Amino acid sequence: MQKSPKAIEELVRGVVEAMGYELVGVQYLTGQPGGNVLRVYIDKEGGVQLDDCTAVSHQLSGVLDVEDPIPGNYNLEISSPGLDRPLFEPAHYQRYIGQQVNIRLDPSIGGRRKYKGTLLGIEGRTIQVEVDGEVYSLDLDDIRDARLVPQI
Repeated sequence: MQKSPKAIEELVRGVVEAMGYELVGVQYLTGQPGGNVLRVYIDKEGGVQLDDCTAVSHQLSGVLDVEDPIPGNYNLEISSPGLDRPLFEPAHYQRYIGQQVNIRLDPSIGGRRKYKGTLLGIEGRTIQVEVDGEVYSLDLDDIRDARLVPQI
């Protein structure tokens, strides 16, 4: 999963966790059509509402203005992980073993970038995904984006 630099993530984690939320992940996306984006995914027992995102945005904006860890302009987005929850950390993959996932690699491996299948397990920094009866081992460092497939 494309993540933000560690220093930014730790700054965000301090604010989010002090407010009683789980920090799911942080992304810093450059070159976006509307400008650079700092996207923060939060969660809590019972789910995240709009008021939760607003409160975290307000608090985090103040800290980011003071600490100024990102040069230039960017947009701050606070979001729940949603039904297609992004997977950032090894613990996220461990928690969702047996679930359907969509994975996009960067770079491709053997000419393939996209994998949609069942998450079988994780060992160290390698996950196993079964796609159409074939098992693939993918390094977490090669994963650009990993999300759960919503179960409706």
